[in-house]
Amino acid sequence: MIETLVSLYSPILVGIFVLYNVALVVLFRTIKRLKHTQQEALKASKEASKRSQMSAAEQARMVSQTFQKFVPKQFVDHFAKHGLDTLQLGRADEDNVAILFIDIRGFTGLSENMNPQELMNFLNSYFLRMNEPIHKNLGFIDKFIGDAIMALFDHPNGTNQQKAIDSLQAAIDLRTAIDLYNQHRQNSNYPPISVGIGIHFGPVIFGTVGSEDRMDTTVIGDAVNIASRIEALTTHYQADIIVSAQTLETANTAYRYNHRLLDWVRVKGRQQPVKIYEVIQHQDENVQRIKQQTNSLIEQGLEARIEQDWKLAVYNFEQALEINPSDNLTQHHLDVCRKLQKEDMPSDWDGAIDL
Repeated sequence: MIETLVSLYSPILVGIFVLYNVALVVLFRTIKRLKHTQQEALKASKEASKRSQMSAAEQARMVSQTFQKFVPKQFVDHFAKHGLDTLQLGRADEDNVAILFIDIRGFTGLSENMNPQELMNFLNSYFLRMNEPIHKNLGFIDKFIGDAIMALFDHPNGTNQQKAIDSLQAAIDLRTAIDLYNQHRQNSNYPPISVGIGIHFGPVIFGTVGSEDRMDTTVIGDAVNIASRIEALTTHYQADIIVSAQTLETANTAYRYNHRLLDWVRVKGRQQPVKIYEVIQHQDENVQRIKQQTNSLIEQGLEARIEQDWKLAVYNFEQALEINPSDNLTQHHLDVCRKLQKEDMPSDWDGAIDL
């Protein structure tokens, strides 16, 4: 009986056993496939996260670079030493810097001959060339004011002397860049441009001004006003580069940058007079030589003018004019002295000319 049952059900048992093993194989393969799928999904998720993080970092870098085009990194660095959270409305920080202004002479007449697009193309072409000499000498452009540029030289972790030297070298390099630019303009049948550069060294205040929803950075102080006024005098004295005595004294490099005394003036907005000099280092050697030959006579003439010794002042300026008849500076001083000696000077007159 038992043998009959075994023989009867044996194929069924074998079939069940085979199906059971097939099911196990399918199950194991399914589990293995699911595990592989999970690993691939995890790997893809990690790669996507990594790409997302890289993208976020790249976006942050691009935003930072764009931000620096509007707010110079050096400006932010002045506040960073107090913590970046201090870059808020009304924040102020003081430092000694060299301030340089450069302006295009006769810009109004030049711009009248251009349409709006030509004007923008010209300004951007000009600014592009002025940017490199400033940054090369560790300065940064604080702002563009029409066709003018205001640049600051703070030589990070440097001395006041280094800051002043940076500004003087930048002025020389800017003149070189202008000469090269005018060569390109001549090749394109465009008229040359002329610029005036003014530099002063002194304390300024870096600050943030505006409102809660519109904030801007600014640099203010008496030194900024002096630098701007000095640059404006370049047309009056027909000089390429005019710097204050404070700048030269701080740089302490008389042997390196040839210069000559221009005048003793009182600029607008300031009571204390300023002694100003013309930097001639970039000019033709013959021009430098003849200007330096008359430098002592001009200095003596100015000393006599301050003392109201008009006769001695005129004598020195006439002697200088004989040496260099084409020098507009000595002719200017002669005209001033001849005019002043006919006037009743106040008892407290300090010899400075109001300009």
